Amino acid sequence: MFAPIDTMLFIKFGVALLIGFLIGMQREHSFNQPDQEHPAGIRTFALMSLAGCGGAFSSAILASPWPFVAVLLVVGISFAVTHYVACQHGLTGLTTEISALLSVLCGALAYWDQLTLAVALGVMTTVILSFKPEMHSFAHKITREDLYATLKFAVITAIVLPVLPNRTFGPAPFNVVNPFTVWLFVVFISGISFIGYVLMKLIGVRKGMGLTGLLGGLASSTALTLSFIQRSRSNPELSRPFALAIIIAWTVMFARVAILVIAINRPLANLILLPLAVPIVAGLVCCFFLVNRGNTPEKTDVAFVNPFELWPAFTFAVLFTLILILSKTAQMYLGSKGIYITSLISGLADVDAITLSLTQLSLPQGGLELAQAGRAILLAAAANTLLKGVLVLLTGAQGLRRAILPGFLAMTVTTLLVALVV
Repeated sequence: MFAPIDTMLFIKFGVALLIGFLIGMQREHSFNQPDQEHPAGIRTFALMSLAGCGGAFSSAILASPWPFVAVLLVVGISFAVTHYVACQHGLTGLTTEISALLSVLCGALAYWDQLTLAVALGVMTTVILSFKPEMHSFAHKITREDLYATLKFAVITAIVLPVLPNRTFGPAPFNVVNPFTVWLFVVFISGISFIGYVLMKLIGVRKGMGLTGLLGGLASSTALTLSFIQRSRSNPELSRPFALAIIIAWTVMFARVAILVIAINRPLANLILLPLAVPIVAGLVCCFFLVNRGNTPEKTDVAFVNPFELWPAFTFAVLFTLILILSKTAQMYLGSKGIYITSLISGLADVDAITLSLTQLSLPQGGLELAQAGRAILLAAAANTLLKGVLVLLTGAQGLRRAILPGFLAMTVTTLLVALVV
């Protein structure tokens, strides 16, 4: 009599086989020499994944780790010899060897009921292998200062954030400051800005004004605006493309505000998303009329500070804390008028800080009404747009002023109007 068929066992070996095929296919393609025999290709990687799954299966049957260890040793020794021979011919890379070990590990994970992890690891390995040119290009674009700033921020965040007290301190109005929350928001904002910064390094900003405005809005709409004001004076014939990038960056700024509110305070998001959509739509309409006008500049690089520099991070933390205390104080002694005045003044400097402060204060423990918080956030966004628009109108080239004026008025006026009806 035959034993019952274990369908799940076949599925595990099948997943291991597919992962090996996937990694091996990428390795086979990377050699670009189809007529030449290579140390490991699609067949070898498929067999290694099966060996990893078989080794894990044998270890489970025998209740001993040695069968799986033996598989790792055989694969490791085989590739060690191959690598030694390759080094004799001046080939010192270890990518294929490490990929082989990962293929074996994925096969073992498939047997250990970690199918999702095995597939994810296999796919990620293939992605990393496939993006070799792009990753090398990105590494060359990153400066030593970028690397050091990122590492310093990562170390301080990883060490400081877990040990910060997660509670408020002091009497009112200072009891709204939670050190853990303040630093968490710093990481959150820097993360969003860092995405834009990395994309600029990876993709570049010479792909057109639309992409420039989008990435600039993620990194800093104010920085992009100031940069293109200066460019418009030296290249007035490109005023319309510059205006397009600026309006897109302003539109992305409103989208950033929406993302921050959604991530922290869902009831406030339900109240403010529709009003925020109005200036976003106004900005998109203005972009529609600008997109086919004017020539695209050959060079559209914008200088952005690495958002993981320590000084900007600490500056934001201090600014956020001060705005949080100021907003709470204004709420206590001046009521809603104090909140609105604080929002208008703070919005001129930084929309993210005042948005996070009001979003935090409008949580149940903060005591600020949702309607007041939503109206104040819109006023801050309007103040920030107003400041950038005034800078363009006062210091930009004549062509840029004419091109930006309709969008500036549309976004500012619509934001103020929806703030009145929130």
